[in-house]
Amino acid sequence: MRKFIASTVVAFMMVMPNSAHAVNDQDEFYQQLDLLMRIFERVRSEYVDEVDDKEVIEAAIQGMLKSLDPHSTYLNPDVYQQVRVQTQGEYGGLGLEVQMENGVVKVVSPIDDTPADKAGIQGGDFITHIDSKPVVGKTLTEAVKQMRGPVDSTINITVVREGETAPFDVEITREKILVKSVRHRIEDETIGYIRVTTFNMQAGEGVENAINSILDEAGDQLDGVVLDLRNNPGGLLDEAIRISDAFLSRGEIVSTRGRRRQNNSRWYATAGDMLDGIPVVVLVNANSASASEIVAGALQDHRRAVILGDKTFGKGTVQSEIRLGRSGDKAIRLTTARYFTPSGASIQERGIEPDIEVLFPNQRRLKARREADLQNHIINDQENQDRAGEFDPISEEELTEEDPKPAEGEPVVDVQLRHAIKLLKNMSSLPKAQVAELQVTKP
Repeated sequence: MRKFIASTVVAFMMVMPNSAHAVNDQDEFYQQLDLLMRIFERVRSEYVDEVDDKEVIEAAIQGMLKSLDPHSTYLNPDVYQQVRVQTQGEYGGLGLEVQMENGVVKVVSPIDDTPADKAGIQGGDFITHIDSKPVVGKTLTEAVKQMRGPVDSTINITVVREGETAPFDVEITREKILVKSVRHRIEDETIGYIRVTTFNMQAGEGVENAINSILDEAGDQLDGVVLDLRNNPGGLLDEAIRISDAFLSRGEIVSTRGRRRQNNSRWYATAGDMLDGIPVVVLVNANSASASEIVAGALQDHRRAVILGDKTFGKGTVQSEIRLGRSGDKAIRLTTARYFTPSGASIQERGIEPDIEVLFPNQRRLKARREADLQNHIINDQENQDRAGEFDPISEEELTEEDPKPAEGEPVVDVQLRHAIKLLKNMSSLPKAQVAELQVTKP
């Protein structure tokens, strides 16, 4: 009996510090909440001007989420509606993917064949003024509202672009934006070209239809396919998996890992490669992010495609959309997991290194901004991995010789697409077994 009591006392003493620690943490938590409410009451009662309670609370929520990482955010009813419409593939405006950075609107990417794209707006541009009114001090919601308006009305935006000595104004006429996320064509008679601009709800089906159309048009003459994911900021995970599956016949596509068990998942390819082993080159650049990196990483790890271009953005985190309110008309987008490629490499902060690096002439002078440059980005604590591709990078000398900067007035040559076509043409001249060996093993 004494032994039982003694052991019980020891066990209780061992538990006490943890229990006390938990109680202290809980007390501190409630003290912080009380502090927040006290400050809020002081703002309401003593600020120089009367404040809008709703706006102040929204700002507090937004600040809390933004302190975690750049991609966790609060979606009020207006923004949430915009997100839903954009994901479904139709909305009104200029045709821009944007985010807030350093108090101004940053262009993630213009959408192909939209007013912004035709006006020459580029990924990485900063919009500092809208109709001569500064963006600084506005929320992203307010800025987006200001950029949207009636069809055929005009808007003037002031753009700051890296490499330009001064800001410049661009006048754009608003249109109804119908986001056609996938386009395709035949290049150089025997090369299929598929461009994916965003991973919306139509992207997976669009790629499958594009592959079938290319096969019907080119038939036995098809030497290869270029999958262009440049300036694609990402989108729906399901669509990235479906597109990857179109090119793979087996194996893991992507996995996610988070704190909670329900955020740990793996997705695998189904049997059947739509191209039946026909060579593929994937084009990427610094603005290829998230879902684009999932597709590029899956095809690279399985040696199903050659990745060509520039290192990708490095957004390797999963955001879960958690709906709020009785009507579900608002939500938070909260980072809940990380993406991992089939080899187990984390995309976060590092991105996908191309097998063959090919840069546009101006990219050698300008440093692109990526995930690692964003404030409060999640650090990738995974040990360094050898992500070198299976092909030697094209040298600076070779690029300089082959791709001189065009003279003023001459059209800009898409050097990355040109190299992709050349590579596929060269691969088509090899025996099929040798092409398969190139895609599976390193030289």
